Amino acid sequence: MPILLELFLTFAKIGMFTFGGGYAMLSIIENACVERKKWITHEEMMNLVVIAESTPGPIAINCATFVGYKRGKLLGAIAATLGVVLPSFVIIFVISFFLDHFLEIVWVANAFKGIKIAVGILIVDAALKMLKKMNLTPIQVGILACAVCAILLISFFSWNISSMVLMLSAALFSILILPFTKSKAKEGSKT
Repeated sequence: MPILLELFLTFAKIGMFTFGGGYAMLSIIENACVERKKWITHEEMMNLVVIAESTPGPIAINCATFVGYKRGKLLGAIAATLGVVLPSFVIIFVISFFLDHFLEIVWVANAFKGIKIAVGILIVDAALKMLKKMNLTPIQVGILACAVCAILLISFFSWNISSMVLMLSAALFSILILPFTKSKAKEGSKT
């Protein structure tokens, strides 16, 4: 199958059958692009998530664009991006005609309650997979623990703090601290 068609169909399937937005899609994208198709490595996937989260736009679209570009340059990026966006667009477009009555259907309302739970599980699954593949140093574990505590406090007290503040704080702390820990580790190995 030509790569452009394969990119489009792979990401269209991801876009059509994944509910809950980009974070819920990460686990499915990793499964399709890393484990089954081997288009990117686990390391590239982790770096991709960091970059996609740090750049404007939805994370799933950014991931699709990157993978598409890596496999098929500009046309690959376009095919993968259209693939991930088009199914959602069509579904939402059709639902918009019936939205007032759509959410009043009891089984639809109940289905959405179940989907919310499944989305949470998909997000946790993606996070756990990424954590397992990372070689964390004690300092990185400390940064992770501080970030988790900060997120819990922000949620618990309903503070209006952007996740970008947490990401930039972790990045700044890493820039300031990690070079010193690596140089001390090198000095310790020389003696």
